[in-house]
Amino acid sequence: MKTLFRLLLCFFFSAAFQISSYGQPEITTYDSLLGTIFPKDGPGGTVLISKAGKILFNKAYGKANLELNVPMRTDHVFRLGSVTKQFTAVCILKLVEEGKLSLEDQLIKFIPDYPLNGKKITIANLLTHTSGIKNYTGLSAFNENLKRQDLSPKELIALFKDQPLDFEPGSNYKYSNSGYVLLGYIIEKLSGRTYGEYVQKNIFEPLEMSNSYHDERVKVIPERISGYRKRNGRYENSEFLSMTLPYAAGSLLSTTGDLLKWYAGLEDGKVINKASLELAQTSWHLANGKEIGYGFGWEIGNIQGSKAIKHNGIVNGFFTDVIYLPAEQIFVSILANYENIGDLDISVAKLAAIALGRPYIFNAKVIEPAALQQYQAVYSNPYEGERYITNQDGILMYYYKGGGKTRLMPYGTDIFLLENSLNSLMFKRDGKGTINGYQIKGTGITSTWKKSTGIPLINRISLSSQILIRYTGKYLFEPNMLFEVILEKGKLFGRVGNDQKELIPFEENKFYANDMDATIIFNRNKSGQTTSLTKIQNSEMTAKKL
Repeated sequence: MKTLFRLLLCFFFSAAFQISSYGQPEITTYDSLLGTIFPKDGPGGTVLISKAGKILFNKAYGKANLELNVPMRTDHVFRLGSVTKQFTAVCILKLVEEGKLSLEDQLIKFIPDYPLNGKKITIANLLTHTSGIKNYTGLSAFNENLKRQDLSPKELIALFKDQPLDFEPGSNYKYSNSGYVLLGYIIEKLSGRTYGEYVQKNIFEPLEMSNSYHDERVKVIPERISGYRKRNGRYENSEFLSMTLPYAAGSLLSTTGDLLKWYAGLEDGKVINKASLELAQTSWHLANGKEIGYGFGWEIGNIQGSKAIKHNGIVNGFFTDVIYLPAEQIFVSILANYENIGDLDISVAKLAAIALGRPYIFNAKVIEPAALQQYQAVYSNPYEGERYITNQDGILMYYYKGGGKTRLMPYGTDIFLLENSLNSLMFKRDGKGTINGYQIKGTGITSTWKKSTGIPLINRISLSSQILIRYTGKYLFEPNMLFEVILEKGKLFGRVGNDQKELIPFEENKFYANDMDATIIFNRNKSGQTTSLTKIQNSEMTAKKL
């Protein structure tokens, strides 16, 4: 009977989403790319790619359960994490269409005792992460003990409601799960149902998403799989998390097949109307005019020039990522039961670009080190401050003050790829051919930067091992951070724990860090002995040599 039921499910699914006779080269490309993502003999995931209702690729990788050695199947059920937010946003828009609330309604209309001290936070602010309300998962109260407790929505809100706002509502963007907890509570107040019941009755059942659920610890959920992480080189079960805590910000479960039904149902206007959907999938703007690249429950970006809406989700044991190109109706979803799998945003973007017929190709170009000097400068943006580009031993490095450095890889005339991303810096020149700024183009919104000031060239100098060895040893930053300086193969390195970075000399006692914007100055006494070091990185700190 169970086998017959599965066959019937396969028949109906195939009828709803016709499987395309897609070219074998593309399938091989998908499989090759995904084979580098999922670990061998470890936890895995499921991947579904479709275009205009036709399934191009549908495959499972790895294990659903390591202890029982159960292979992954495409119908297995995963935690969605923050992909939940798009469902919550659509529920709010459905209530707006029913006249039960407005996007401009203030939070205190629904929670009168919420302490805002005269500040005005709207429903739209909650949807777009522009409310300024602190993210409760970043609070010290959100500790290992709390993660094991089942909390009601009111108890969850009590965790953060008395915290001061991070900024004036509407003036900035900062991702906050707290806003979506409040939205879930408002859905419950207006509908008279729990959040899970409302989603089930208004989304899952109408769209026949029979493998989608609101996660509950005690409920037996068919095909729900285990979640894992890797620590100290070994796989282990993910840490426990009461799924009352993610709530309307991250508590739903689904499959890649059901998520395809979700996007098809939205496209067909089965849940909310087209005008509401367009609003949800349009990038919001701050009061100062800055575009934030986020709508209502979706990030807004592009794949090779085509509009893309997307979101990922990270929750104990799971990492999920979904992207959709509305104009081409291209859908890509990766659901993984391995929280350490890495950033899946690049992977789903690459898969979508292949389905689009415009894959990402970056052919490296060789540029003489001296020619890189013309790009070295400070660049500014009215919304995001300053960025630094320096010519570091024949390699362009990109960073903000005090931050980590990212290598810029040349692949065209005045075009560089930000390493480990799909974002390109495209430099602009004035009428005289002088560099005067750049644009960053990638999978997000495009940003423009103007050249503001030059940076003097700092050249690496050569120091003998006899000089470098004077600086080796252990240094203590108060109150208890140990910084170790070691010499390996004629090069000096700074180490904190397992993190090690090369220190490059530009004066006899002055070094810069290879991978971050930090300067190290070794301080010596009158006898020439090294007594301490000073680290300059945003602020200045001194560590005594032990």
